[in-house]
Amino acid sequence: MHKDELRQLLIDCAAERLAILQRHEAAARVVSHYDFNNTYQYVIAREETHLQWLQNALAEFSVALPAAATALPAAEALKGKKLLPSAFTSILDDDARTLREFVERWRPRVEAMTHARHRTMLDVVLGESLEHAHLFAQGAAGDEDLLGRRTSLAERVGGVLPHRWME
Repeated sequence: MHKDELRQLLIDCAAERLAILQRHEAAARVVSHYDFNNTYQYVIAREETHLQWLQNALAEFSVALPAAATALPAAEALKGKKLLPSAFTSILDDDARTLREFVERWRPRVEAMTHARHRTMLDVVLGESLEHAHLFAQGAAGDEDLLGRRTSLAERVGGVLPHRWME
């Protein structure tokens, strides 16, 4: 793989990864279910790390992080004080599908890379993307214990707000 091909591959991957991150940030604003929202926060934190890795790789070519590829449709706001976990099924399912499709598109391109360090980095990105897809799929299937089981039998109550409280 030539230097220009590697640079373009990293640019394209970063642009697509950024679009997915932005979609997840938008989804986190409307997914008020506490456990599902915590999952989005966890995934977003890892995706920010992935983008930092890509930004560092692009810096080797004196290239800045590109703009998002294409904006993915944002999740629509859900109304109601007590939304059942099933209210978020379509959002979670869509995010799981988007991540699986991302991995399917990029796996062959990454496997063909000859630059070992960047290939390894992108392998980690793809592997974690599959893990995130699995978390979203579990949530879409109704599993609320995505990041671990509760230690008590306390009822699940409350949710998160779409915006942080500010004075």
